[in-house]
Amino acid sequence: MNEFELIHRLTRNLPTNAAVVTGPGDDCAVLDCGAPDRWLLFKTDAVVQDIHFTRDTPPEKVGRKALARCLSDVAAMAGVPTAAVVTLGLPRAFQLRPVEQIYAGMNRLARAHTVAIVGGETTTHPDRVLISVALVGWVEKNRVVRRSGARVGDALFVTGTLGGSLAGKHLDFEPRLAEARWLVEHFAVHAMIDLSDGLAGDLRHLLRASGVGAELLKTAIPISRAARERHRAGSGAEASDNSSPRSVEGKSPWLAALTDGEDFELLFTVPSKAAVPLLDAWRQQFPKLRLSCIGKITAGNTVTVRDKHGGQSLPEGGYAHFA
Repeated sequence: MNEFELIHRLTRNLPTNAAVVTGPGDDCAVLDCGAPDRWLLFKTDAVVQDIHFTRDTPPEKVGRKALARCLSDVAAMAGVPTAAVVTLGLPRAFQLRPVEQIYAGMNRLARAHTVAIVGGETTTHPDRVLISVALVGWVEKNRVVRRSGARVGDALFVTGTLGGSLAGKHLDFEPRLAEARWLVEHFAVHAMIDLSDGLAGDLRHLLRASGVGAELLKTAIPISRAARERHRAGSGAEASDNSSPRSVEGKSPWLAALTDGEDFELLFTVPSKAAVPLLDAWRQQFPKLRLSCIGKITAGNTVTVRDKHGGQSLPEGGYAHFA
């Protein structure tokens, strides 16, 4: 049983109440707390030593990643983060200085996004570091974007480049909060998700939630330079301090872009008529960040990848715990 099968089993009969607007199955929970024009966003995420970072990873980067993952989920709902609490699990024989450095990295990112860290919990953990962050934020009721809104004919876009996480991006990525807010202020974004588990997996999450399929253009997938260089270096390349425990050597750059995960870019859909205006406006607003139209939303439930040789099914993949 992999992560997503387990989640499905555990969330089938969860209790709910009148405050729940969107429950399990999206990047954040959406709650109605009585404000007339906005909803509350609620998210939790965790990083675990030897799963999300190595024992040699600089502690500041570990703390930064722990918070950045939650910020990326708020971005995927076009929200604004507000406050976080942190649960810290440590071995009994922990060293103080690295723990302080974890918080220094987390605090620096929090200040950059005007996020307050308002408390949390500390506990012992048998043999490794675990950091869990719970984050709240808000989004206007008329601007919230879910995974479930994609429509047949929509253009499918992705920010940045894909496949560079294993070379260090998983520690240094920028949550696309400003970009998401700009998108919903200027365009009708129908559906959105952040790419935490890889394009091949997360695209399928969005499509299932929306009840649609997709057609991708293989040459339009924005493969990172890091993925190409890692492939050229081959399996004999030494891992850096920034490399991920998820690393699997020998993948083609194309497969790395689809399945490595932890790119934390935004995948979203807009009406097809908005595709060209969006690209033009994006270049003016975010000249240093690539935006790629990689395909379109189709009827049905299949995902086809087209190249000069014709069409093929999108490879299965994406990171899943317990798989």
